[in-house]
Amino acid sequence: MLVVASIAAICLGALLAVWAYTSTSTAREVVAARATVQRGEVIDRDDLIVVRVSLDPALNPVPASALDSLVGQRAAMDLPAGGLVTADAVTATVLPGKGSSVVGVSLPPALLPGEPLQAGDHVRVVATPGQQGDVAEGEQRSIAATVVGVHPDAQTGQTVVSVQVPYAAAAELAARAATGKVALVLDSRER
Repeated sequence: MLVVASIAAICLGALLAVWAYTSTSTAREVVAARATVQRGEVIDRDDLIVVRVSLDPALNPVPASALDSLVGQRAAMDLPAGGLVTADAVTATVLPGKGSSVVGVSLPPALLPGEPLQAGDHVRVVATPGQQGDVAEGEQRSIAATVVGVHPDAQTGQTVVSVQVPYAAAAELAARAATGKVALVLDSRER
């Protein structure tokens, strides 16, 4: 009985040693937020900290060696204190940029292109005459925009497309979108 207990203790010790080795050998130094950084704020060195954690392969945090490259960039999303920082969580620019505005346009499927919209797509928001109106002669009024987000609403069947436009066109686009008499045209994706 004593021999069996000794062998079991040795096996248990070996298993614990293997577990301790693998848990420390898969740990990596990565960047985490020391303080909460709100979306759009400039990231300071004091907002970040290097932590050593064991990572799941599905995660892709910024390695500690790239910490200095994050300083001066902006948070693309809220970074909670203690959370790991990923490459997608930071950006060099803020949205909307200076001189631009983001306007939400809610549209039913019939007034959207059949192709799924993606961020960065160039579109035109075209004023429509409505269900019983006549299309005016000549060139139709449209506002050029860039898609920054697409948010379908399953309850209403509408899709809210967030578009970036020049500041001077934002008020007109918002007013036209509020009437519901606009359609969205996808322009060439060829760059």
